[in-house]
Amino acid sequence: MGITRPPTDRCGIFVLLPGLLLLSGVALAQQAKPDAPQPQMPDSTSPQKKNGGEYGKHHILWVFPNYRTDESSAEFKPLRAKEKLKVAADDSFDPAAFLVAGVFAGTSMLQNQYASFGGGPAGFGKYYGGAFADQAIGNMMTEALFPMALHQDPRYFTKGTGGFFKRTGYAISREVVTRNDKGRNEFNTSEIAGNAVAAGISNAYYPSADRSIPQTMNKWGQQLALDTGFNILKEFWPDMRHRVFGK
Repeated sequence: MGITRPPTDRCGIFVLLPGLLLLSGVALAQQAKPDAPQPQMPDSTSPQKKNGGEYGKHHILWVFPNYRTDESSAEFKPLRAKEKLKVAADDSFDPAAFLVAGVFAGTSMLQNQYASFGGGPAGFGKYYGGAFADQAIGNMMTEALFPMALHQDPRYFTKGTGGFFKRTGYAISREVVTRNDKGRNEFNTSEIAGNAVAAGISNAYYPSADRSIPQTMNKWGQQLALDTGFNILKEFWPDMRHRVFGK
């Protein structure tokens, strides 16, 4: 999904998900209103055009990398292996991804989540390295390696029509349902197993005190919950973006 794993404090998850639902509901309510006449858009060199165009499509709230969402209604066309790898690489190494990792690293450090990492610049470096590794490894597993091996499509295909609850239900279901390379729905093994493997790999670079099976399962579950929440945001982000920029 392009988002690093949050701190293991579960409170963050239950604060974030209602916020995503609220943003999505506001977007859909705004979409239902008749569009006011749109002013003439500036040319392609203006920052507004840039932010409302390709950059806005590839960054949720203009911050979170989002290269795996497909908003088009064109006939399904499978991704080649190198295209799946590119999606994962773009989500992992987009300039904004470095900022997102820093935010999660700072949050973890403020909570003193891994006391053995210490404080100061050196401690923050360890937190940052762990947060960035979480998101890069998770992306490579769920968007590239597993989809390539299992012939599954890592993209999120927006529904785009219907009521709020119908679209929200669809977004939630995409955590466990995905398309294969033939365009047919099947169990989303890439997402479920890919995040499990990523959580297991994280034991290699986090303190030994946090390498228990319950801790690993907790990380896995939180990542699935966070990805589900961002699926909802991916579904309604085009509506939000359209209200701001008409794009």
